[in-house]
Amino acid sequence: MEKRGVQLDQESLSCSICLDLLNDPVTIPCGHSYCMDCIKDHWDVEDLRRIHSCPQCRKEFIPRPGLEKNIMLAALVEDLKKTGILAAAADHCYAGPKDVACDVCTGRKMKAVKSCLSCPASYCENHLQPHYDVPGLKKHKLVDPTMKLQENICSHHDEVMKIFCRTDQQCICYLCLMDEHKGHETVPAAAERTEKQKELQERRQQIQQRIQEQEKDVKLLQQEVEAINGSADKAVEDSEKIFTDLICKIQKRSSDVKQQIRSQQGTEVSRVKKLQEKLEQEITELKRKEAELQQLLKTEDHTQFLKNYPSLSALSESTHSSSINIRPLRYFEDVTAAVSELREKLEDILRDTGTNISLTVSKVDVLKSGPERNNRAGFLLYSQEITLDPNTAYKYLLISEGNRKVTSVKLKQSYPYHPHRFNDHNQVLSRESLTGRCYWEVKWGGGGIDVAVLYKNISREGRLDECEFGANDKSWSLDCDTNSYTVWHNNVKTPVSGPVSSRIGVYLDHSAGILSFYSVSETLTLLHRFQTKFTQPLYAGIGVYVGSFAEVVELN
Repeated sequence: MEKRGVQLDQESLSCSICLDLLNDPVTIPCGHSYCMDCIKDHWDVEDLRRIHSCPQCRKEFIPRPGLEKNIMLAALVEDLKKTGILAAAADHCYAGPKDVACDVCTGRKMKAVKSCLSCPASYCENHLQPHYDVPGLKKHKLVDPTMKLQENICSHHDEVMKIFCRTDQQCICYLCLMDEHKGHETVPAAAERTEKQKELQERRQQIQQRIQEQEKDVKLLQQEVEAINGSADKAVEDSEKIFTDLICKIQKRSSDVKQQIRSQQGTEVSRVKKLQEKLEQEITELKRKEAELQQLLKTEDHTQFLKNYPSLSALSESTHSSSINIRPLRYFEDVTAAVSELREKLEDILRDTGTNISLTVSKVDVLKSGPERNNRAGFLLYSQEITLDPNTAYKYLLISEGNRKVTSVKLKQSYPYHPHRFNDHNQVLSRESLTGRCYWEVKWGGGGIDVAVLYKNISREGRLDECEFGANDKSWSLDCDTNSYTVWHNNVKTPVSGPVSSRIGVYLDHSAGILSFYSVSETLTLLHRFQTKFTQPLYAGIGVYVGSFAEVVELN
């Protein structure tokens, strides 16, 4: 209601000549109002015939009426200008630099609400009304306002282009059919649009499917990130505990060695000091005796000398050996040597185990390992339904079991001609293209088979290296016989070891460029992994030796 009120104010307070707000509004005798300058200019033109009329109702006036300013209308316009309501409404309805303008409006143009592809022109709400009322105009094609209408006009004939030339892949007008496009394959533009729209819908569905697949992969990768972070945090915590415990044990051992050294040091020092005290006592006694002897030797009286001589006691034996075995700087050096030997052993252990730990850490590769870290159940999360395409099967291959089984036979099959059929090799492709993460299994029997993935543009006839699985850069193959396996790509064969099994598992991670082949029994054994960059969607392929069969397993 408020919007409608604004529209009414604008219509009643706008000049129908300049389509702008009334400026110095005047009301003429018929009741219609105009800008004073606008009606004056209009009547100045009519002065030649001396009859003056209303631009809206065409009522004529003789003589030319006098003009007086309508004070009430002027005041109302000024009030609405001050509130900003009218200005906002005008700005909303009039076309700006980036808007599509009405092609019919004169003066200041209104915004177009629709463009007509048939006219072709753009119309405001008022000038569009005939397209709703006039029967002939009702059939015109109306679209949202566009500035590209001129692009729908033929530059040669100035006509609307309603025809599509499939020969030249361009839009043309009906006159072009008689000129440079004569004899070309043409259809109505609407019909061609319908066909193109179907193609776009198919592409859109493919894009949506890829989005879903990649969103699924994003979720899986996010789970992997969380698992990696959790595992790494726990490994850091556990490693810190182990190294801290090891450091504590080394510190404890260091303290024990220090205590043993200090204890032995005290024992040895005490023993040496006791011997030192005894020797010092003997030295004192010997010095005393030496003084007595010296005094006797100085006695000149022979009688006194001989009289005192017997009183001197004989020299007693020393209580300690005269030769003490001293080992300078060789007391606890053996302990230091033993500790140094321990340090060298620890350094060797830390160096070797550190290298092993680093190698173990560097082997952590989530993208390359994927579900290979789990059992077969992990692969089944990516199970891919595979069916064989009879249009690609060699003429001596029998397709059966709901297009899951292929058997080499001696009787030529009555397959119709198809450009995708292998002409010289016992090979067949899957119907399904493979993107994202996929897993499937092939059961086989007889002399041997080839299990492959490949690009669809591999040759179907010609030289061996152009057509056979693994003999070119468009295919990757695992050759299986009763005794061994061989992987083959770009004409390079590589023998691989592993338990020979009648069932082969294939895991593909297209975005990561990983292709892995497995021998399937009670457990999965990795036979070989290709690491490359896939540039196109892939297809599963099976090659069958003479007298052999292969069947894609339905995985539950």
